[in-house]
Amino acid sequence: MFLTGIIILLLTFIAIIRRFETRMVLFTSGVVMAAAGGQLSEAVNAFVQTMVHSTLVPTICTVMGFAYVMKYTKCDAHMVHLLAGSMKKMRPLLIPGTVVLTYFINIALPSAAGCAAAVGAIMIPTMMAAGVHPAIAASAVMAGTIGGTLSPGSAHVPFIGKLANMDPMSVVAGHMTASIVGAAIGAVSLYVVAYFRGEQQGYAGAIVEGEIFKINYLRAFVPIFPLLLLLLGSKQLALLPLIDVPQAMIIGTIVGLIVVRCNPQELTKSFFNGMGQAYGSIIGLIVSAAVFTKGMDIIGLTSSLTELMKESDQIAAAAASFGPMIIAVLCGSGDAATLAFNGSITPHALDFGFSISNMGSAAFLSGTFGRTMSPVAGAAIVCAQMAHIDPLEISKRNAPGMILAAIASMFIMLF
Repeated sequence: MFLTGIIILLLTFIAIIRRFETRMVLFTSGVVMAAAGGQLSEAVNAFVQTMVHSTLVPTICTVMGFAYVMKYTKCDAHMVHLLAGSMKKMRPLLIPGTVVLTYFINIALPSAAGCAAAVGAIMIPTMMAAGVHPAIAASAVMAGTIGGTLSPGSAHVPFIGKLANMDPMSVVAGHMTASIVGAAIGAVSLYVVAYFRGEQQGYAGAIVEGEIFKINYLRAFVPIFPLLLLLLGSKQLALLPLIDVPQAMIIGTIVGLIVVRCNPQELTKSFFNGMGQAYGSIIGLIVSAAVFTKGMDIIGLTSSLTELMKESDQIAAAAASFGPMIIAVLCGSGDAATLAFNGSITPHALDFGFSISNMGSAAFLSGTFGRTMSPVAGAAIVCAQMAHIDPLEISKRNAPGMILAAIASMFIMLF
């Protein structure tokens, strides 16, 4: 059975790397393993239970609904222009500053591709106009998309919280230092790469900036309002009554309606369209991953891998820190490998001498770092198109920083 499981596992990741539909691959592999173990009904039960999970579904769907509302009201554009405006005055800090700027915006807009599109539309032309090479400009925006690791609405945060019996803000607080250190390493490394390649200034193909965007400061504040509610109401600060993510997102949506005074019918459509998109893509992936991990458990693969990792804390730490990363580089998404790892291995973290939250967050960060240097990631393709370059050019420039960031996060989270 173990050998069968290994073969199915390898075929699963090969299929994901070859860009087959991830949900189909994970679901099919899980069903095949469950059938091989004679417990097909258990895989179906895992599918149904995850479909209606009382924490994951409301959290992820309302976050995406709020994100769609911010796009409809253009509040996200006002926030990006406001933050980007100050960057234009600090030319020597354009490269690391753009990484940091994107990082913080990605917390409020947790979709990597969406954040890259919003920030890249402004900062990539701005950097190129200042003489920064297009590949560095695109890489700076891409490097900042690891900020989503601090969003309580990221799919992985409530998933880890469910495993560790922790609220989302506590999960975020647990890996905040590692995430910030990773961003700092990525920003500094990218500047060093640009300096030695002579790409930090002097680009001859500078382009002219577009028309001036008139910023509404109140609208610019709306995207971060739910995050502020969650922060002030968290157990760490307790300055407001405890509030959960769905409540914060719904309140933020209402505030957006009041501030923008837009058509409430269209705003409502946007919110529910976002929820539907979240269920179909993100929840669908989590459901499929649940079937996959249940299949691994049934066929005995999880227990065998767990026993192997028990032999050495270093093996377990390396698996959490670099396993999801390698798969993410190859397939362009850290989600599939991270969810599979956290669903099957992380629940046994105590056996390896780690806390569940730390091991889960280490895998989360690992997958994110890998996706940030993948040439086939959606956000990388978006940035590359804006800069008119090959996505592989982004990968070459971000790889040193992301590898160093993964090593640093491993020591922070697991040692």
